Formats: sequence, structure tokens, C-alpha cells
Amino acid sequence: MITSTYRLQISPAFPLDAAVAVVDYLARLGVGAVYTSPLLTAAPGSAHGYDVVDPTRTSRELGGEEARLRLTSAAKAAGLSVVVDIVPNHMSVAVPSTNPWWWDVLRNGPASEYATYFDVDWSRGPILLPVLGSDSLDDLAVHDDRLVYFEHEFPLAPDTAGGSPQEVHERQHYRLVNWRRGNAELTYRRFFDITTLAGVRVEDPAVFEATHGEVLRWVQAGEVAGLRVDHPDGLADPGGYLRRLRAEAPDAWLVVEKILAVDETLPASWPVDGTTGYDALREICGLFVDPAGEAPLTTLAADLGHRPPDNGPVATETAAHEANLAADRGLRPPEIQRTGDHRQNPPVATEAVDNPPEPSSPSGSVETGGRRPTLHEVETECRRLITRTSLVAEMRRIAALANVAPEAVAEIMVAFPVYRSYLPEGLDHWTAAVAAARRANPHLVADIDTVDDAVRKDPRGELATRVQQTSGMVVAKGVEDTAFYRWTRFTALNEVGGAPDRFGVTPAEFHTRATARAAGWPGTMTALSTHDTKRAEDVRARLAVLSELPGEWAETVKRWSAEHGIDEPALNNLAWQSLVGAWPITADRLRAYLDKAAKEAKVRTSWVDHDEAFEKKVNEWPGKVIAELGAEIGAFVERIAGPGWSNALGQKIVQLAGPGVPDVYQGTDLFDLSLVDPDNRRPVDFAQRQEFLSRLEDGWLPDVDATGAAKLHVVRQVLHLRRDRPDLFTGYRPLTTQGPAAEHAFAFSRAPELVVVATRLPVKLAGSGWADTVLPLPGGPGNWHDLLTGKPVDTGQEPRRAVLGDLLSHYPVALLLRGNR
Repeated sequence: MITSTYRLQISPAFPLDAAVAVVDYLARLGVGAVYTSPLLTAAPGSAHGYDVVDPTRTSRELGGEEARLRLTSAAKAAGLSVVVDIVPNHMSVAVPSTNPWWWDVLRNGPASEYATYFDVDWSRGPILLPVLGSDSLDDLAVHDDRLVYFEHEFPLAPDTAGGSPQEVHERQHYRLVNWRRGNAELTYRRFFDITTLAGVRVEDPAVFEATHGEVLRWVQAGEVAGLRVDHPDGLADPGGYLRRLRAEAPDAWLVVEKILAVDETLPASWPVDGTTGYDALREICGLFVDPAGEAPLTTLAADLGHRPPDNGPVATETAAHEANLAADRGLRPPEIQRTGDHRQNPPVATEAVDNPPEPSSPSGSVETGGRRPTLHEVETECRRLITRTSLVAEMRRIAALANVAPEAVAEIMVAFPVYRSYLPEGLDHWTAAVAAARRANPHLVADIDTVDDAVRKDPRGELATRVQQTSGMVVAKGVEDTAFYRWTRFTALNEVGGAPDRFGVTPAEFHTRATARAAGWPGTMTALSTHDTKRAEDVRARLAVLSELPGEWAETVKRWSAEHGIDEPALNNLAWQSLVGAWPITADRLRAYLDKAAKEAKVRTSWVDHDEAFEKKVNEWPGKVIAELGAEIGAFVERIAGPGWSNALGQKIVQLAGPGVPDVYQGTDLFDLSLVDPDNRRPVDFAQRQEFLSRLEDGWLPDVDATGAAKLHVVRQVLHLRRDRPDLFTGYRPLTTQGPAAEHAFAFSRAPELVVVATRLPVKLAGSGWADTVLPLPGGPGNWHDLLTGKPVDTGQEPRRAVLGDLLSHYPVALLLRGNR
């Protein structure tokens, strides 16, 4: 049984032997399993491993099979299991020569033995490879039986050499085209909008065996005890895939990277232990947000707004793609007219996101009648943007299957209430999407009904499969990677799987959901930080403090913005929150983050079309602000740092001791103030952690301070207890505090002998103190003591109660055990 995991990002900079070197530390910390990023051969230099090129062998760049065995042996000797991340949905084709299967497909076309391994639409002719910088083929060359375009090399089909490079090119099973055509005309399924990651058909048993044989060998040899499955929503039949995987690994711990909507659950037919924990992340982090901050922070977002720019590269890009769709019978006349509107205002203009527009000014593409649009409205428009720019090829391909307008398909995608349905399960989600699409586009009802009828008649057919595979892309790209960078009212909530329009989570809601998790999904993973989170757990914990100080924060950020604001309201609001959340931060780190945020938002610039002048201003902003406001920023952060540490410890103990199998992302055993990748993949100082751990083992009780040693102490105590006494971590029972500060304590028990206590809303608590607030404890024989301080708990007479002022005098959290330690 896996009691907890510790996630390690294995890379050429931190290879498998580096992981071997920290196994002893993890064992001493109390970890139950070493949990690694993908280990199979990935694209050369890959820093994450999700771009696999050869699933049949361990990456030599990571140390190869010998190093993998050293890790599994070291883990076994230390009493730890090993959990590995796997990537069934796609493979990298960025450098064709490194992917032997793809290379053979390019060389031999439909006759290749791997032709059915990749999700290629051979009916549309040669594979389109969007790599050219223009429409010209003048830079092609032929060298050593390869077609060459600068650093790109491609194989030649047998007996196709001779003549000019352009003539040779015409004889191949592929066509090199302008990179801009990739989003509109691609002939193979990809991962989201990344043309260098080609979709794999694991629904084919032969492909499943070829792609999973090596990993399953590890499982069957007892070297790997668990698998984390990446992106199941991209698969043709996630349920069928997981049932096959379970049959091959009947005793393995299986968790899936499934992003659930707030009230969504995993399909009952999936034989898995649960998700990778984003649902728990939302609930745990939201517990420490003050709902009273919602209205003032909403007003602040409006106060920071201004009119959007009149034009920009993203508006131009959107207009061009919409024109392409219109020419392909995809867009109705009103949408063609909207193309003209987009030339004046970027879609979902920032003004419409964080500021109600002036009555006499255009409001972008979100029609709200002058009011501030809801998050749902912003998300909807962002999804439309994605279907008309990044995923045009997918819309066309699906529409052709039903002989309908691509816009009809797109509108169903836009309306999905969840990431995807899993027909015939989850028919209500499909029905809701179709109904919403009908309401939004009455003139497209006939086409929408055509799609609906075909999908219902054959829920396992190609049309239904393609729609479902693609809807997850639309939602993820439209919401997480666009809307969450535009709707920046309070970014502590803007997390993968989050619900930024739900301002926090009440204790009652948390208790309800935790009780359900303990009963229904006790083996699910829980997480606070991952390699994909947009900001680390301790950044969110500090930002949660702003919800208790909205007036002070509003006054401060408006003053700062008056002199140093970024000329794009949503990014400006995000930048100030990121600066104080991650402080102290270097200008280089913040510069990289804001560059990524601006391009993901797609308001003033994007990854595809750059506004160089705007990007230059954004790149200059961190250095200038840190130099001119550094002292003032530091003073503000000092004001909120302590409450932030309290929130961080509260989040961590609730996660670690709560229902599910908790994961500790690398480095977050101390306070970690990282932002989105690659910032959260920086090297971890394990030597510092080992030094602190040795002192803790000698009885050190660290103070709560910037070193983060107090967090390491909490992690060590809870993980050791989970590993040594798994019987204590069963069930879930809410506990209620009594007294004037009752709302500031959150408590629950697992087994009756174990109680967890955390402090909420520490800023407001500081104004009143605990006074005579108490926590009634579960009845039963034996005395209580706090495992964090080692002190007995004075519970008085029956019924026993802990006085919170005494209990939480050293740490803002407590881990109470009744009976012998």
C-alpha cells in the first residue's frame, strides 16, 4: 500500500542517479513512494520527459536501464515503492530521426508497419509537416538520402531520389508546408495545438502492447508499484484503455491526470484509484481564502482597467483564421462580420475582463450590456478563440465526418460543461453541450442536430470519438491557458482544476467533499503543487492573505500602478500579485513568467504573433520595478509573510493528513515560492533539506520563519505517521470548534485517535486572539498529545476539550494523537 509520494522531475540535469542519491532522505522524511516524471526515451535534451520518442527503452540521457534499476533497488532497500508517470496519448515528432516509428512512417507512408500507430488521416493525402518559414521550397536540399531544410531532416522514400530537391519533395509521403498552416490543415492528431507531438492510437491492441510493453515489464517485475497516467482525455476510449491497463497491472496503484469540474466525478467504470489531485487542490487552497475579500478585489480589478488597444497581432491572427474558416463554409455571415470587429479589438478584450467598458466605447467580443462579464462569459469567448485559431484543423476534420459547418462543431465544443464526455457514459454532459450550442446559435440548429443525432446513434463511432477527444483540448486551451491569464481578479484561485469565480471553499463544503473522498476514493492522489500548477502552493498561501486585506492591497497596488503599471490591465493585475506572491524574486525569473503569461493570454501578444514593442515593455518592467520599488515591496511582503506561512502550514497538514494519498512535489517540503514551469523545475537544494532533517531527528522544534524548516517538520511528522500507522488514516469526521474565534480553526479526525487542527484567516485572528475558543475531542480512553510539539494536551475534565490558545501557541497547526506515541 502506497501511503504518500514524493514527485521528482527527472531530467538530464537531475538524472536517475541523482534520484538514487536522495532516496535515503526521502525514506527518512517518511515518504511512501518515489514518484518520477516519465523515464522512457524522450526528445534529445527534454527537460520533462513528456515528449517520448521511443517507448521501448529507458532514456540514456537519464542514465538508461542500469540507472533505473539502481533507483528501484535503492528504493526497495529503503522500504519505498516506485511510481512512474506514463504518456499514452502522444509521441514527439519534433526531430523525426530520433523517433524510429515516425521516421518509418514518413519514409514508407501507408505501407509502413507503424502507419496505424499514429492517428493520421491518410485519406487526405501526404502528411503535412508545418516546418517551413514561408511557402517557398527554395531552401530544400538533398543530402545522404535525406531531404534537408536548414536543421530539419526527413527520410526519402525508396527509389525517390533524383532531380531537384523540389521534385524529390513531391515524391514523398509527406509535404513540408508553412508552419502557419499547421493549425488549419494538419492531417494528424496532435497534443493540444502542439504540432510536434503526434497522437498515438493506443486503442489498437497492437499499439497498446508496443507502447506499454516496457513499462508493464517493470510493473510485472515488481520494480514499479504505481502508474500515473498523463492526459487520458486525449484518448479515443479512456475507459477502454484504463480497463486494458488494469488487466495488465491488476495490483498497481493507478491514478489519472483527469481535470474534474467542481461537481464532476470520475466515470464509475474506470478501474482506477483516483485522479492526480487537482480537485483536492482547489478545495484545500480555497479553505484558506476569506470570502469577505471577494467584493473589494472585484472592484479593484475594475479600477485597474482601461480601454483595450485598437489593434494588435492577435486580432490580426484571429481575423485571418476566421476568414479561412468562412471560406471553408465554416462561418455564418454574422461571424464574418465579427472578423471586422476583431480588427478593432482583440477577442475578449482586457477591458471586458477586468473593467466594465465605457458606454460609448466598444466592449470587445464579449457582449455584456456594459456590465463586467462573468468568468463563464470570458471562458466561452476564449474557447471560441481557440477553435478559430489553434484548433481549426480539428474543427474541419470533425465537421467533414458529419458534413456540417465547422462552426457547428466548434459551438458544441465551446459549450461543454466539463472537459469531455465519455459516451455512452455521461450523456447528460453531452446533452447539456448540445442544448447550450442550440441556444447560442439558432441558425446552426440543423447542423448541431445532425452532429447530435449521429453521435447518439453511434456513441463509439469515429465522429463521437473525435468530438470527445477534441473537446478537452478546447476547454484546456481556452480556460486554463487563456481565460485564467485574462480573468486575474484573484490569481490564488486561477489554478488547474480551479474555479476562480467561486471565491474560496467554506469549511462545510470542504467537510462534505472530504467525507465523500474518504468513502469513495480513499486511494486517490491529493496535491498542492505539481509540475503543471501555475504557481506553487506557498505562493497561493501568501496570496490568500490578500483576501483578508483587500482594502490595504487595493490602495497599495493602485499606487504602484499609477507610476509603474503595465499597459494591459489583466497582465498588470497578475504581475503585482505574482511579484508579492513570489517575493523575493529575481528580475529574470519574473521576466520569464510575465512573458509567458502575456503570450498565453493572447491579448496584446501571443506565441504565434508578437507585439515586439509591448513585449519589450513587459520585459523591462521587472528590473525597473524591483529597482525602484524593491524596498516598499519588501516591506509589504513582510507584512503578509507570517500569515502566509500560517496558511501554508495549514494547507499542508490538511492535505497530508486528509483523505487520499498525498503527494509532495519536489522542493515543497520547505516553503517554495515558484511560479509556473519552467520556474517550478529549478534545482532543489536537497543538501539544505537533509541538514534540517538531521536537526529535526535530534529533536529540534524550529520556529515558523522564512527557512521553511517548520514546514519540513510538519511534512516529516505526518508522513511518518501515515507510513507507520496507516490504520489511523481511515474515514473522515468533521470536528467543530466552540468560542469567539471558532471560525478561525479548522479541524477533523481520521480514526478517533487522530485529530488535525489548522488555523484559518490568521490576519483577522490576530486582532482578537483565540480567547477561550476550544475544540471538543473525540471520546475514548487515553491522553492526547501533539506530535508537532511533543507536548501533552491539557483537555480538562470530560468531555475533553483542547484550549486552542494553548494548543496553537507554538505552531498554527496541530497533529493530535491519543494513546501511546
